Amino acid sequence: MSKPVVAIVGRPNVGKSTLFNRLVGRIVAIVSKQSGTTRDRVMLETLWADHHFILVDTGGLEIFPDTDLWRQVRAQVETAIEDADIIVMVVDVMQGVTASDMDVADLLRTSGKPVILAVNKVDTDAKADGSHEFHELGLGYPHPISGYHNIGLDDMMAEVVSSFPPEPEFPEPPADIKLAIVGRPNVGKSMLLNALTGESRSIVSDVPGTTRDTIDTLIRRDRLDILLIDTAGIRRRGKIGTGIEKYSVIRSVRAIDRADVAILLMDAMEPATAQDTHIASYILDAYKGMVLAVNKWDLLEGKGVAKSEIEALLRQRFKFAAYAPVSFISALDGTGLEQLVDTSIDVYGQWTKGVPRPELRRTMMGAIAEHPPTGMKGRTLKIYSVAQDQVAPPSFTFFVNRSDSVHFSYERYLENRLRQAYDFRGSPLKMRFKGRRG
Repeated sequence: MSKPVVAIVGRPNVGKSTLFNRLVGRIVAIVSKQSGTTRDRVMLETLWADHHFILVDTGGLEIFPDTDLWRQVRAQVETAIEDADIIVMVVDVMQGVTASDMDVADLLRTSGKPVILAVNKVDTDAKADGSHEFHELGLGYPHPISGYHNIGLDDMMAEVVSSFPPEPEFPEPPADIKLAIVGRPNVGKSMLLNALTGESRSIVSDVPGTTRDTIDTLIRRDRLDILLIDTAGIRRRGKIGTGIEKYSVIRSVRAIDRADVAILLMDAMEPATAQDTHIASYILDAYKGMVLAVNKWDLLEGKGVAKSEIEALLRQRFKFAAYAPVSFISALDGTGLEQLVDTSIDVYGQWTKGVPRPELRRTMMGAIAEHPPTGMKGRTLKIYSVAQDQVAPPSFTFFVNRSDSVHFSYERYLENRLRQAYDFRGSPLKMRFKGRRG
């Protein structure tokens, strides 16, 4: 089932991105003293106290740069209210309760969603005393924290985790494979779903963003039950209109999280845009299988454009996902659809593939002997063994003397050798180096 979504909201410059980075354990969101620095919605799966969830930094939801500040803040809060399970409202102890804080709190109190109040930048006892004034927001206990100094986060996150929704009483129907159809608006996702199911389950329109929510459909292919998850389009920031369309990104990320394999649908007339690679990064972050599907190919047939040209462009733009296969289709006339489904099934097989440990060790230790590691910073790197820890996605642990001596280029060499030996087409690989030191 889909993991809980926790959204961090608040007016600009209260430390939302700093808190986000602290909770995910690495610098992801752009942090600056300049208000409104976060330029795009940032979402990542993270773990706290053995609980997996999707964390959203809504600094990227400030999507109306040409309007007043309150409309920007209201847009991100409304998005969080609509699609998040838990909302963390961040305020600044140094500035006290502001009129904007009161406006945000008014919205949150009527949302019906669990709200945790985080009073940020509390790094002294005196500032902790100042956190009590935030009781007047009417959102419960104001947790004094410092995202920058990692103070008070355990208590705050304990309340967040305790507020996670229970498992649904009626889970989604069982399926052998779950495929998410994702992509920019108006690339033909709903039409593809209709073509695959043979019936009009989604509203098909020439107006971008017609699909407002995810629609699940169960189909059967080669004795396999396949759950198709159709999603609303993901728009570029600044192109998201007012109203319900702005909620589509979180819903698409939820769909990717639920899926085993994501079909990234693109328009043959405008393939491999920056937004396409942005969506692919969500799939990569979730470690899901990936298929690149070029739709509306019928519009280019007979116009002197070769598939090899488009595929070369995709390989150049999607270097970070060079393992993803490419399918050329037309949802309108139905060409290429059987090959697309077959490719997706094959990717699922690669995503769930396991390699026997003796064979894996023999193959990879041979590759290491053929090209020994050099180490980093004058330190010698020794690799003693390798094991596959899990599938879906395939995950490998290399046992080394020092994990901090593994250069990224050597990690890439090992991944390439794994793919040469065992394919893993369409599947990301998790690589871990476990050392005695470092």
